[in-house]
Amino acid sequence: MSNLSATGKQLFAPPCGASEGDDVFMKKIICKVEYDTDTAELVQKRTFGAFGDPDGYEESLYKTPTGKYFLYTVGGVESKYTTEGIKRMSAATAESWLAQA
Repeated sequence: MSNLSATGKQLFAPPCGASEGDDVFMKKIICKVEYDTDTAELVQKRTFGAFGDPDGYEESLYKTPTGKYFLYTVGGVESKYTTEGIKRMSAATAESWLAQA
């Protein structure tokens, strides 16, 4: 899934302070490990809903340079991700998440 429509427009509302089309980066330290969307490899992104949809959200699976996985989430005000966040994942959980596609 992509966060772009056939015309190249972004389908979900970007996080607070960002504009449509901006690259959005987030960094969080969990258990002394840094998870940074700017330095990690994007494995897969899934978008649910249309641009501006308050129920819409996005999940992006990343892999750090050291091989750790994390899920970056962001969504509309009525979605299951009302604030952007990062959740660490085991390799097995990441594989399971990928298999759900």
